[in-house]
Amino acid sequence: MSGLALRIPLAVPDTQSQPVADALADLGVPYAGPIGSAVTFLVVAIIIYYVGRAVIGSLVNRVLDSRGLDAHAKKPLQKITRIVIVFGAIAVAFGAAGYGNFLGALATIAAAATLAIGFAMQDVIANFVAGVFIFTDKPFRIGDWIEWDGNSGVVEDISLRVTRVRTFDNELLTVPNSQLTDGVIKNPVAKDKLRLQFLFGIGYDDDIDKATEIIIDEAEKHEGILDDPEPSVRLTELGDSSVGLTSRIWIADPGRADFVKTRGEYVTAVKERFDEEDINIPYPNRTIGGGLALENLDSVAEPADD
Repeated sequence: MSGLALRIPLAVPDTQSQPVADALADLGVPYAGPIGSAVTFLVVAIIIYYVGRAVIGSLVNRVLDSRGLDAHAKKPLQKITRIVIVFGAIAVAFGAAGYGNFLGALATIAAAATLAIGFAMQDVIANFVAGVFIFTDKPFRIGDWIEWDGNSGVVEDISLRVTRVRTFDNELLTVPNSQLTDGVIKNPVAKDKLRLQFLFGIGYDDDIDKATEIIIDEAEKHEGILDDPEPSVRLTELGDSSVGLTSRIWIADPGRADFVKTRGEYVTAVKERFDEEDINIPYPNRTIGGGLALENLDSVAEPADD
């Protein structure tokens, strides 16, 4: 029969260098070659897997511990490590069992599939890579208050694809990780201290030194405000109707709830002291001037008969 012949290479194990197959053949076991290859594959795969778990797995765990990752953040990376160890064990076992041709064909198919999947899942892969960077660079942690692209909230969960953030209106945002790594993220609680500022306005006729003393005194009285760095006040504004005194204070172990509570109590205390000391907090005044001219009144108004 003329024509083209299609030849498909079969996965025939090479038993020339397999001691298990040779031993089975010496014992007269039928199908010694395939059985020996299968036994070699299983034994090598199991050995490589457990050795990889003991060596590579423990090494990865030590690296993750040295980076200070919590248990939740380590789970996805540990899972990826186990998957890599499994594939490595299978690859080595295929080679040891003599399935070289099959392994080469499998690698070719896997490469083509990876290329196709990569084009189809670019966003997913981008978010995955961004998640790895979030775990390693640690721009924020679970429980941190972050701000990005006009949004803000407390981080509740970090996975390799998305980050879940609870807003201060109790809304849950599921944010792709790439959005948190491509832009600027503000993490006000990344450090142990947070500086707050507030502008107090007093009247031009009020005593600036006295107002400054009250602002500093109320800051020193508040338990949530640190003495080191110490509170400070600077005259920063001469407005149309007020003199602006900017107070700078520091709080420890900040969270948004602490920030809002501390600032509210502090500002309230200063306002009450201003009232007691007769220091005015002016509000803008607007004076409207001008006149109204009326013409031809005689044609509009008529005199009364009486």
